[in-house]
Parts: sequence; C-alpha cells; structure tokens
Amino acid sequence: MSNRQERKRQEREQLREARKRQEESHARSQRTRLFLGYGVAGVLVAAVVIGLVIVLINSAGGGSGDARVASQSGSTNDVALDERDGPEPPAWEERDLEAAAEAAGCVVREDLPNEGATHIPPDSDSPEYRTSPATSGDHVEPPLQQADGAYAETPRDIYVVHSLEHGRIALQYSPDLPEENQLALRGLYDTMHAWALVFPNEDMPYAVAVSAWQNLLGCEEYQGAATMDAIRAFGVAHFGKGPEPANAFGPLDGPSPVRPEVSS
Repeated sequence: MSNRQERKRQEREQLREARKRQEESHARSQRTRLFLGYGVAGVLVAAVVIGLVIVLINSAGGGSGDARVASQSGSTNDVALDERDGPEPPAWEERDLEAAAEAAGCVVREDLPNEGATHIPPDSDSPEYRTSPATSGDHVEPPLQQADGAYAETPRDIYVVHSLEHGRIALQYSPDLPEENQLALRGLYDTMHAWALVFPNEDMPYAVAVSAWQNLLGCEEYQGAATMDAIRAFGVAHFGKGPEPANAFGPLDGPSPVRPEVSS
C-alpha cells in the first residue's frame, strides 16, 4: 500500500473516531437533559401533591373546626368575623345550672313560648320577638342561617334564630363590656365553638347573655369565672335541643358545650 493510501486510511479512521466521540458526547448530553427533566418534573409533582394535601387539611380542619367560622353550617351574611384571640378560661367549678346562675347573678328563663318557625326571605323586616335576645320565631330561609362562628358585629335576629332552631347556642355580650372581659368570653367560646356563635349585642338588656331555642340565660353583670360557669352549665343543658336536627348542616367538628376542650 502506498503512503498516500495509508494516509487516506488513517484520515478515515480518525474521522470515524471523531464521529464516534461526537455521538457519544451527544448521547450523554441527551441522557443528562432527560434526567434533569425527570428531576424537575418530580419536584413539580411533589409540590403539587404537597399543595393538595395542605388544601385538603385546611378544608377539613379550618372550614368547620375553626372557631372563627364554620362555613358549611350556614352563611356569614357579610357579618365581620372576630379575629381576636382570647385567653384560656379558668377551670369549671359549679356545674349545676341553677346554682351557677345564682352565684353569677344571672336569670335563667327556660321553656319559653314558641313564637313560630316560618321561613321568611332575607329582605323581610324582623318579627317583633318577645324576648331579647330572641329565642324563637319566624326566621330567614336556608341556607342563610348564621354560620357557627365568632363575629365582631351583630348578625340580624332572623339569621341567628334559624341557627337556634338547629340546636345552636348564641353567646352575646354588650359592646360596652371592657375589652378584657370580651376577650375572656372569646377564650371561653373557643373551648366549645362547634355549633355555637358569639357576637356583641347592644340591643339586649344584659351585659352577657346566652340564647338557645326557647331558652335564655341573662346576666346583668359580668362576674368573671362565675359567669363562665353559668354559661357552660346553660350550654350543657340546652345545646343541640332545637326542634330541627342539629347536624343538618354537617357533622360536629370541634369542641362543643357538651364536649368542651377545657372541662376540668
């Protein structure tokens, strides 16, 4: 073989080697990009899954377990929520309703007359309820019953009375009550917030009151732990006893007057 032919053969070999190295390099780059793509996709999928889990947890625990509002139980009716946090209440001492009410200087009115239960449109005038706060009577049509929750404003009676019909209790306080006492009641409410409401009420003749369907606890003064005992005892006596099913809006989720978080 001539030198010229040998040179050409070597050049062809070199070209083949160069092409081979180029192809191998390209293949490695492709694999690297593929692995990177899988890695990014995996991270994105994990992020989506984590996000969905968080949403599900929040919807399961926050919607009905949050003391500020349980949206599945009705409507907020554009009433502002009470975003404050209250302190943990003192231990529950007097559990007998009569004795607790007497110690706190409160009146208990039970088995009040049923003033009706007709559903009325939300733009209706409020009926002339014979008790203050109202304990029964015509009320707003569903699903506009006031959702279980803590409110910074006073809902209309027609909204609250519908909630009472389904076994709720409504803890109410005068807006003139010192904020320290308001927060104390807010803390008590947080321990039994499922199927209950709390809000200020300037139109009632009491400093603190709790209404249930055809039942009422009224306290002319706030007496601290004694008033809290009376509220707790009233809640146990009358929670969940309206004429309509208490669980019509969903299962109990959270502490209630009959299952408080703080009961010792």
